[in-house]
Amino acid sequence: MKIILAEDDSKTSDFLRKGLSQAGYSVECYADGRDALSHCLYNEVDLVVMDRMMPGMDGMAVLKALRAAGKTMPVLFLTSMSDVGDKVEGLMSGADDYLTKPFHFSELLARIVVLARRPTAAMGAALVLTVHDLELDLLSRTARRGDTSIDLQPKEFALLEALMRNAGRMITKTMLLEKVWDFSFDPQTSVVETHMSRLRAKIDKPFAVALIHTMRNVGYCIHAPR
Repeated sequence: MKIILAEDDSKTSDFLRKGLSQAGYSVECYADGRDALSHCLYNEVDLVVMDRMMPGMDGMAVLKALRAAGKTMPVLFLTSMSDVGDKVEGLMSGADDYLTKPFHFSELLARIVVLARRPTAAMGAALVLTVHDLELDLLSRTARRGDTSIDLQPKEFALLEALMRNAGRMITKTMLLEKVWDFSFDPQTSVVETHMSRLRAKIDKPFAVALIHTMRNVGYCIHAPR
């Protein structure tokens, strides 16, 4: 599940990015409202957590632009604007939830889980990803191959999700580093290979048919047997 975090306070942004990443979410951070809006308009986004007061373009303007463009992904305002009038304005303008600062991270996480359960046009049917007999449930964050449950660590889950969202297509090491670890390509790192090896030991090794495939010097692909 991909979350866009629009927050101009670097300490808050870093804290939330770390916490949400550890919870297994893919998080992309923006400190400017215009940049957050641009990304949401032209990319696949599952949920937006956004401050109301931001440089470039405030949160209310971003929200109204998203809804005017037909974007229906859940939007949660996380803001210090705590007056009842501010909350009403935010919710009436199209926000799905409103949480004021200071806040408890556990409450924020719970609200995100609840919002993720709501069926929306943006999320559609992509709540369970399937390749052959492998299923990945994005809400319960569980994996199953046939009748066998598979225990995945958060990064393994995110790695498998990236592969299954691109089933049948080659996905490069650089793309996986950006999607799963949120950093750019480093030719010296072996983090992708290490986690891919662990993932294969759980997804493929115990079963007769391998689903994850490697193309040397190109990348990885998951697809059903042909």
